[in-house]
Amino acid sequence: MLAAAGAGAAQLLALPPYGLWWLGPLSATLLVLAVSGTRLRRAAWLGAVSGASLMVWLVNWQSVFGVDVWLALAAAETLYFLPLATGIAWVVPLRGWPVWTAALWVLQEAVRARFPFGGFPWGKLAFAQPDTPFTGYAAVGSSALVTFGVALCGALLAAAVPRAVRLLGGTLRRANERSGGRVIPVVGLLATAVAIPALGPVLPSVAPPETDHTATVGMVQGDVPAPGQENILGERMQVLDNHMQGVHRIARQVRSGEVEQPDMVILPENASDLDAYDNPTAASRIADAARDVGAPLLVGITKYEDGGAQREVRSVVWKPDTGAGDYYTKRYLVPFGEYIPFRGVMTRYVSRLEQVTSDAVPGEEPGKLSLNGTTVAASICFDVVFDRPVRESVAAGGQILVVPTNNANYNFTGQPDQQLAITQLRAVEHGRPAVVASTSGVSAVVAPDGTVVYRSPEAEPDTHVTDLPAMAGETLATRLGALPEAALSALGVGALVAAAVSTIRRKHQVTGEVSRQE
Repeated sequence: MLAAAGAGAAQLLALPPYGLWWLGPLSATLLVLAVSGTRLRRAAWLGAVSGASLMVWLVNWQSVFGVDVWLALAAAETLYFLPLATGIAWVVPLRGWPVWTAALWVLQEAVRARFPFGGFPWGKLAFAQPDTPFTGYAAVGSSALVTFGVALCGALLAAAVPRAVRLLGGTLRRANERSGGRVIPVVGLLATAVAIPALGPVLPSVAPPETDHTATVGMVQGDVPAPGQENILGERMQVLDNHMQGVHRIARQVRSGEVEQPDMVILPENASDLDAYDNPTAASRIADAARDVGAPLLVGITKYEDGGAQREVRSVVWKPDTGAGDYYTKRYLVPFGEYIPFRGVMTRYVSRLEQVTSDAVPGEEPGKLSLNGTTVAASICFDVVFDRPVRESVAAGGQILVVPTNNANYNFTGQPDQQLAITQLRAVEHGRPAVVASTSGVSAVVAPDGTVVYRSPEAEPDTHVTDLPAMAGETLATRLGALPEAALSALGVGALVAAAVSTIRRKHQVTGEVSRQE
């Protein structure tokens, strides 16, 4: 049980804000060692221990909505570790089991990223590797291949460690003679485990994108009156003013020569939680800021429809001369936060859900937006956690990743750091720089190799202007799309089928031997 709990704790500490990335493979090692040779029922129990050790603390930032919300989400996410641990215990007797074990990790994460309510893939093994030797695998096979590499490394260590322990206590030569030549396999397992992260930094050089031109990008973090759900919802005009003041500040810096004239200015999700399409005051303030800075803004606007019962979370291109134009609508929405599934039933039993007075409606189109000669790939907040919306926006022509987000509820909880790490991985995955614009932090600029080149303070106003390469061409990961995840998931399913067939054969053999003895 300690090994199972340690597996969850190791994965937790590998993730931000702790960032001990090298514990990622160790988490897989400990889970394999915990469940190997156990009955399936006990393996499921150990999986629950491992999952809870990770998820209860990983998503504790959800406690801002209530302890019940936090623990319910943690419990739901923990459930996925039961079949994972059971599957690992089942396939370990098979030849080549480290590969099948790693494929099961990918399968578990693939299901968790889709079900229920569109999925919640937070805490993937891959998301602990934003700027590490494993990161390069994202450029070939997206987050799925990163998870596979981390889990395979851990599984190889799990295969090697027990053998190495048995061989301790003598010279390698004598140990090899006593063990019938088992030292060489141990060395091979360890060498392969080391080779996996060693290969990672080389992989982004496979079909790398090239710089098309350089764009000067401004970013505004306006801050909110005070961190917390009530303020971000209740002080909408103040939030809008804070962000427009940030745009005016960049304009003043341009006039004084402190910064270059930006080609665009990126603002956060909910920078205008007021419907600027229908609110003349909000529209006027955005227009004034755009004219002052002399560049198009990408501004987060909430568009209300059906008398306020429905809304779209948009990032809108607002030009100095023509106003609101093209926009991207958030595709992946947070259930129970941005919309209430089965509203009529759920609000009857949980009256607090009535505070979410309108349901957000998801968009359907990729976030391809043109701003002053540069095409950005927009993914709003929760979108960036999923492979599909970022990939489709880049495949549609996006040259720079932009991630407008609203983390005002989660300042100093670790959640902004976790989201930033995911964005770093996306930058490598698609060979693009990324700009994160948050209401109250963390806002950041990420290079195409995943390194953070600028980071804002939390819960403070901030602006930044920088030159970024607008990229052309696609990484192998962008071209392959979901194929690596599908192939690795299929490998995991195949391993489970093979384990089932092997179990049936063993039972038939035992039954046959008993019959012959009788």
